[in-house]
Amino acid sequence: MPIRPTGEQFVLTSGGAEVTVVEVGGGLRSYRHQGRDVLDGYDLAETAEDGRGHLLAPWPNRIADGRWTWDGAEHQLALTEPARSTAIHGLVRFVPWTVVSRGEAALTLEYLLHPQPGYPFVLRLRVDYALGDAGLRVTTTATNEGDVPLPYGEGHHPYLSAGPGRRLDECTLVAPGATRLDADDRGLPTGRSPVDGTAADLRAGRPIGDLALDVAYTDLERDADGLARVRLTGPDGTGAAVWLDDAYGYLQLYTGDMIAGDRRRRGLAVEPMTCPPNAFATGEAVIRLQPAESVTGTWGITPLG
Repeated sequence: MPIRPTGEQFVLTSGGAEVTVVEVGGGLRSYRHQGRDVLDGYDLAETAEDGRGHLLAPWPNRIADGRWTWDGAEHQLALTEPARSTAIHGLVRFVPWTVVSRGEAALTLEYLLHPQPGYPFVLRLRVDYALGDAGLRVTTTATNEGDVPLPYGEGHHPYLSAGPGRRLDECTLVAPGATRLDADDRGLPTGRSPVDGTAADLRAGRPIGDLALDVAYTDLERDADGLARVRLTGPDGTGAAVWLDDAYGYLQLYTGDMIAGDRRRRGLAVEPMTCPPNAFATGEAVIRLQPAESVTGTWGITPLG
C-alpha cells in the first residue's frame, strides 16, 4: 500500500465529533461535529498546503531573509518562502511525529528537533489533543533539551470552515484584536496601528463581505475566563470559535485570498501565535528557554450552533 502523504492518521471520537490528526507535522487534517465540517481541512490523499492545520515551531509566521542573531551569533535559515525571501512557519511541518499515548478521545505526539543550519539547538516538542463535550483542546509544550539557552516561538494554523458550499463572504466574524501590525508586501511588520474606526476592527463583529484579511493582531481583548476568542458563523448561526490562553499574545487572520482554485475564501485561517511575524529578527516576544526549562500554551476549537 502506498504511504499516505501525511503518514499515519489518528482519529479521535467523542459523542458526535470526530477529529483527525496526522503523523506528518502533528497537525489537524479534519474536524467534524454532528455531521458538519468545523474545519476546512484536506483529503487523505493530499498534502497540507497553505499551512492547513499545521503546528508552527520553533517560530510562527515569517523571518525576513531567514537571517537572525542570537546571543551575538548570526544564523541563516533556508528560505522556505522564496517568492518573499522569508523562512516561514518553523521547522516541524513536514516531519514525522511520534505517538506518546493514544486513546479514543485523546492523543499525545512528540518530536525531538535536533540542531541544524539556522537553528543549532535541541528542542523537544509535545502536543496533546483532547476531544470532549466542549470541543477540541490543544496543548503544546516545548522543552530545551540542550545545554545553552534557545529562542522559541509557536503557533497553529487551522482553517475554520465557512460551511458547505459557502464562501467567507456570507459569514460574520468576531475577533479580539485592538491593535493591528502594519505590514509590507512580504507580510513583515512595519509598525502598528489601533483598529478603532477601521475595517480591521472586528471586536464587535461584522459581516465579512469582500473584506480581505492577512493581518496580525495584538492587544487581544479577553473574556472573564482570561481567554481570547474568535467566532466565525454563517447565516444560519452555525460555525466555530477558536479560543486561546494568555500564552498566545498575537493572532493572525487570513481569508485565503491568495489561495488558488476552489479553496479560495472557503475557510478562515485563525492562527494563535506566541510572537509576531519576524520575531527572531526583532526579538519581540521571543521566549528564552533555559536548559531543561519548558513552556506551555493551550488553545482550542468549539463548534457553534
